[in-house]
Amino acid sequence: MVTTENNNVQELSLEAVMGERFGRYSKYIIQERALPDIRDGLKPVQRRILFAMNQDGNTFDKAFRKSAKSVGNVMGNFHPHGDSSIYEAMVRLSQDWKLREPLIEMHGNNGSMDGDPPAAMRYTEARLSEIAGDMLQDIDKKTVEMVLNFDDTEYEPTVLPARFPNLLVNGATGISAGYATAIPTHNLGEAIEATLYLLDHPNAALDELMQFVKGPDFPTGGILQGKEGIKKAYETGRGKTILRSRTKIEELRGGKQQIVVTEVPYEINKALLVKRIDELRLLKKVEGIAEVRDETDREGLRIVIELKKNANAKGILNYLFKNTDLQISYNFNMVAINNKRPENVGLKDILSAYIDHQRDITIKRTKFDLDKAQEREHIVDGLIKALSILDQVIKTIRSSQNKRDAKQNLITKYKFSDKQSEAIVSLQLYRLTNTDVTALQKEAKELEKQISNFQKILSDPKELDKVIKKELRAVNKKYSTPRLTEIQEKIESLTIDTEVIVASEDVQVLVSRDGYVKRSSLRSVKASGADENGLKEEDHVVYSATVNTLDHLLMFTNKGNMIYRPVHDVTEARWKDTGEHLSQTVGLANNEYVIRAYCFKDIDQGGKFTFATKEGFIKQTKLSDLKPGRSYKSKASKFMKLKTTTDEIILIDYQKQKDPNLQVFCASYNGYGLRYSLEEVPTSGAKAAGVKNMNLRDDFLASVTLVHESDDLALVTQRGSFKRMKVAEVSQTTRAKRGVLILRELKKNPHKVKFTALLHRDTKLYITTNKNQIVEVDPFEHPSNDRYSNGSFILDTDSQGKPIWLHSEIQEKTD
Repeated sequence: MVTTENNNVQELSLEAVMGERFGRYSKYIIQERALPDIRDGLKPVQRRILFAMNQDGNTFDKAFRKSAKSVGNVMGNFHPHGDSSIYEAMVRLSQDWKLREPLIEMHGNNGSMDGDPPAAMRYTEARLSEIAGDMLQDIDKKTVEMVLNFDDTEYEPTVLPARFPNLLVNGATGISAGYATAIPTHNLGEAIEATLYLLDHPNAALDELMQFVKGPDFPTGGILQGKEGIKKAYETGRGKTILRSRTKIEELRGGKQQIVVTEVPYEINKALLVKRIDELRLLKKVEGIAEVRDETDREGLRIVIELKKNANAKGILNYLFKNTDLQISYNFNMVAINNKRPENVGLKDILSAYIDHQRDITIKRTKFDLDKAQEREHIVDGLIKALSILDQVIKTIRSSQNKRDAKQNLITKYKFSDKQSEAIVSLQLYRLTNTDVTALQKEAKELEKQISNFQKILSDPKELDKVIKKELRAVNKKYSTPRLTEIQEKIESLTIDTEVIVASEDVQVLVSRDGYVKRSSLRSVKASGADENGLKEEDHVVYSATVNTLDHLLMFTNKGNMIYRPVHDVTEARWKDTGEHLSQTVGLANNEYVIRAYCFKDIDQGGKFTFATKEGFIKQTKLSDLKPGRSYKSKASKFMKLKTTTDEIILIDYQKQKDPNLQVFCASYNGYGLRYSLEEVPTSGAKAAGVKNMNLRDDFLASVTLVHESDDLALVTQRGSFKRMKVAEVSQTTRAKRGVLILRELKKNPHKVKFTALLHRDTKLYITTNKNQIVEVDPFEHPSNDRYSNGSFILDTDSQGKPIWLHSEIQEKTD
C-alpha cells in the first residue's frame, strides 16, 4: 500500500479490495439478513416488524391497521430496505400454511398455497397475533439488549424475549453467502415439553428429548418418513427424510376409483402440482388417469385424481409419488446464528440455547421488577412516616417559600430522602385519610413479600427455573394444538409397475440379422403386407412376432452380447421402414450380428438358456441371471465369455421346463457328429465361458442343436448337398468326445458341414446363397439317409452360389 501526503490515494490490489469488501458484505448478510437467531428464531427484518408493530400498539387486542402503515414504520425507523421486501416478510409471518404458529394476523388477501401473490399493502390490514405478544412480553423491562437503529435516532432490540421456542416451532429458511438454512416447523406443545424436560435433566440424551419432539410438524400436515434421518438431523443439524402427501383411494360407481389428496408436502405450490399431474395425463406418461381436479374450498385442501375403469390405482399413486411433488425429499440443514456466529445446530443445541436465553431474560426482568419494588417500598415507607407526623409535615410545608424549599425542609427536619420528600410534596389532599394509611401499610406488606420473592429467584437457580417452567406451561396450555404431520419409521420404497406407464397393446416386433429392430402397429403391418418389412436384400429376419408392449425383448449376438429392450422402448416405425439400428444406442462390432431374439412376458418366469460356441464350449444359464442392469439402454451385457477373438456363438436355445430327454447334437465342419444328454452340461453364470463340448482337435463346430432321440436332422454341405438323417444314427455317448463321421469321406473335394436344422412336420427350409438366391427345400421330399451318406445336391454352387444362410419358416414360440 502506498499513501501520498497530498491526496491520500491508496494503491491496493483488486484481489485485496474484493476480498475485504466481500468479507464485510458476507458478514452483514449472514448476521443481519438471511439467518435466524438461535434464541428467538427470527431474522432481523422479522424482529423489526414485530417490534415496530408492538411499539405502535398494533397488538391482537386492538383494531387492525393498514399494512402500509406498519411497513412504513419499519422502513422509516428500523429497516432501511425496500418496502416490498418488508411486506413480503410481513405476509409470510401471517401465512398459516408456512408458519406453524403465525405471528401476524392479516385481513385481506395474504396469498395462497397456489403461489398467488398477496394484495398490495394499501389494501390489507394487519396486527400482531396473540402468540406474538408472548414473543414480545416484558421487552419494556430491560430484558434484552437495545442498540441504536441505522440513523441513531431510536433503539431497537437485538433479540426478542421469546416466551416459547420460536426457532423450532416456526422453523426458518434462508440463503446467505456460504450458508443456507432449512429448519422445519415443529409442534409447540412438543417443543415446550422437551424444553421442560431439559430444564429438569440438563444431561438428557437425544433419544430422551425425542420422546417429546417426535419430528417436524408441518402446518400442511403430510407424512414424514425416515426416523433415522430425523435423528441424524437432530444430532448433527443435517439429515434427509421423505415427505409425502396424505392420500386415499376412493371407490366410485361403475368399478372406477379416484385418488384423493388432502394434504400436500410443506412449501409445495398446489396449483403447479395439479398442473404437473394433468401434464402427465395429457402426455400419456402414465396410463389410467381420466381427470385431475382441484376441489379445495373453505372446508380444506382436496385434489381429486379420477382414474379410468380397471386402472391400477396403487401403481398410479406410486408413479405420482416418484415423478411429482406429491412426495419430496426434505433435507434438514439447521443453521442459526449462535453467539454471533453461524452454526449447524441440533435439537439439544437449540433447546439449550433457548433455555440459557430464558434464564437471562428472567433474571433481567426480575432485577427490573426488584428495583421497581424497592423504589416503591422506599416511597411507601416515607408516606407512612409522613402520615404519622402529618400535622408537623403540613406546618413545615406551609411555612416553606416554594416546592424546592419545602422538600429541603422535610429532608432537614424529618430525615426524609429526596425521593420521599418529592412524593410527600406531590401528595394529593384526598390521600390524607385514615383509610389511605391502611392501604399504604397493606401495600408495604405486599411489596415486602414481592421483594423477598424476587431476591429468592435471583439467588436460587432452581427457583429461577421454576418461574420459566410455570410460564412455559401457561403458553403450552393456551396455544398448543394436536400434531398435524404423521411420522413413519421407514422410508417406503416405490415400485412402479410397467402397466402404469405403458398402455397394453399388441404390436409386431421385427429383429434382423444385421441389427435392425422396430415395432409397428398391427394396422401398419396389414396395410403394407407382411413381406414388405423394409429390410435390405442382403439382410434376414431373425425374429418377427406379434407381442405386447409390456413384454421384454432379448437379442443375442454371435459375439456373446445380449441387448435388452422392453417392447414399449423399441422405436416405433412403419412396417415398410427399416427401423432403428442397434449401433445407435449400444454399438455392434464390424463382424457382429444378431443370431436369435426372444420375447418374454415375465423376465422372472424361470427356465434356462443353452449356449454353445464354434470353438467347442457349451453352458446352461438361468434366464434370471440375464436380467439387464441399469445401463441396458446404452450398453450390451455379456451372456457368454468367448476365449478367443475368432470364436463365436452358434447355438442359443431356451427351455422353460426341464426336459430330461433333451440331448445335445454337435456337427463339426469336417463331418463329425456327437450326441449326449443335456444334463451333462453344468449351469453357470452369464459371464462364464462354459465347459468343453466336443473334442475338435484342428476342427470347429458347424452347428450345435438340442434334439430328442426320435428327431430328424437336416444337413447342408458347402457344395450344396442336402441330407436328411435320423438323430439316432449317431449313438449317444458323453460330452467332450471326438464323435463319429456323419459324412462319407471323399479324397477329392470332400463335403463339409455348413448348416444343420432340426426338422418338424411340415417344415420348409430356405437356403440363401452368396449370389442372393433363395432355394426352397421340402426336406421330407428327400429320403432319410444313414450317417455315411453325403445326401443329394439341391443347388448348383457354380450358377446359384454357395450357401450362406439357412432358416426355417417355423419359428419357435416362447412365453
